[in-house]
Amino acid sequence: MDNMAKIITVAGKGGVGKTSISATIVRLLVEKYPDKKILAIDADPAVGLSVALGVDVDLTLDDIRMSIVDSVENGETKEALELLSEARFRIFDALVEMPGFAFLAIGRPESSGCYCKVNSYLKEVISLLANSFDYVVIDGEAGIEQIQRRVMEKVTHLLLITDQSKKGGQVVTTIKNVADELISYDKIGAIVNRMTNPELKDLMKIPGVDILSFIPADNTFASNEIRGKSVMELPADSAMLKGVTEALQRIEIL
Repeated sequence: MDNMAKIITVAGKGGVGKTSISATIVRLLVEKYPDKKILAIDADPAVGLSVALGVDVDLTLDDIRMSIVDSVENGETKEALELLSEARFRIFDALVEMPGFAFLAIGRPESSGCYCKVNSYLKEVISLLANSFDYVVIDGEAGIEQIQRRVMEKVTHLLLITDQSKKGGQVVTTIKNVADELISYDKIGAIVNRMTNPELKDLMKIPGVDILSFIPADNTFASNEIRGKSVMELPADSAMLKGVTEALQRIEIL
């Protein structure tokens, strides 16, 4: 496994801090492994990971897909094969190089102009691209289906994020059950984010999933977010950095 990409997918219900945790994972990998190639993939249509990492996105994968679909629907005579090889080259236009990592935004969900050859081909290209990196961090939208459908079916580490609510725990359990059917993963673990009452730790149970860390509500992190600062600017002693470090150590990424 050491010579293959470690693909870390972050999933959970909306509003529990998935994107913040994904961005923190990228920061910790960049700091720990300065000589490794790291790719951050924003698979959430809200493109929040770019903000959390301080990346300016000009082109998403969906922009590329739609431009190809449009040319097919407009009856342009380019062969499908030519369009697909163009998509492959344009993916590199969508790749943003940052200090220590590269960034790729998937963009909006496939809503219109379904040109299935393009969709499946882009997924193949993402998988090929991922293999030229040592670490890939995928910030997914709520649920797991679209990771399987739009990004990749094989990941090495699946990190499920919840808050301390019963609903959050139920959503994570559902995601695990769906993931067991749809994708292949080597290791799975959960992070409970925004804990306001440490005494509730013992009540948090996720069947079949170890809880790797409990991250208390982090005022430093909240004030950074309000100021529009990226996760890269968080102080080293922030609760978010400590909690994510603990989780990554326990699931053997750091």
